[in-house]
Amino acid sequence: MTTSSPVPRAGDADPDRLKALLERAATGRDSQAWSDLWTELYHNGSLDVAHPMVLRTLADMAAADKADTAPSALHLAGALLAKADQRYETRSLRHEYASEVARLLDAANRWRQVAANRNDYCYLVEAVLHLEGDIPWAEDLIWGVVSEEYEIECPDADGCASMWVILGERGFFSTAEDYALSDNVETFPLHPADPRTLDGLGRRLYDLALADGHEEVARALTYAFGEATCPECEQRFSVVGQVVACST
Repeated sequence: MTTSSPVPRAGDADPDRLKALLERAATGRDSQAWSDLWTELYHNGSLDVAHPMVLRTLADMAAADKADTAPSALHLAGALLAKADQRYETRSLRHEYASEVARLLDAANRWRQVAANRNDYCYLVEAVLHLEGDIPWAEDLIWGVVSEEYEIECPDADGCASMWVILGERGFFSTAEDYALSDNVETFPLHPADPRTLDGLGRRLYDLALADGHEEVARALTYAFGEATCPECEQRFSVVGQVVACST
């Protein structure tokens, strides 16, 4: 195992509660247990992410052939690692649990290839990116594909308001108005990236989505990696560029 500087430990961690929550989640019949794990590990930090039970147990769940627990375990594990990178300002947790991270990443790629549900597939892609650890804004990128909207700022900070970039059933456009309450809003069409010109992460995710049979996700990604128009100043800008800018 790779040695590294110690990972900070939460002083008020409750190992008994943590064990009970993980055991309940592992049954696949207790959705509240997953909600509580997200709350206490990810949002509140009242339980210890670095406790040996966490990543090892989630890796065991992910490796098991149980569709009712593996994707949930992968989504949580990836989010916890990404959050730990930011919280501790070090990758020590990844190094300390390198074997568990490798198992989780292998499982995430296996489950990604067989996920039929669109949103489940997106969350598994997010887990892959989080487990790899190179895209700290993966949650923000994937959330927009799942929710079919991004709320971002214009790159020109000279008084432009927040806007929505919509990519989904309502269409593909940008607007500064509350499009959910009225159909009579001013919109500007998005400009999708030509799949042939995609490179880097955009190319990789687009190709994965097509290979995995998720053409709708692939199409949404061309808009996420394309351009939008600010409704206020009418400047065109990179959607993913602003997703990154607004996430930092």
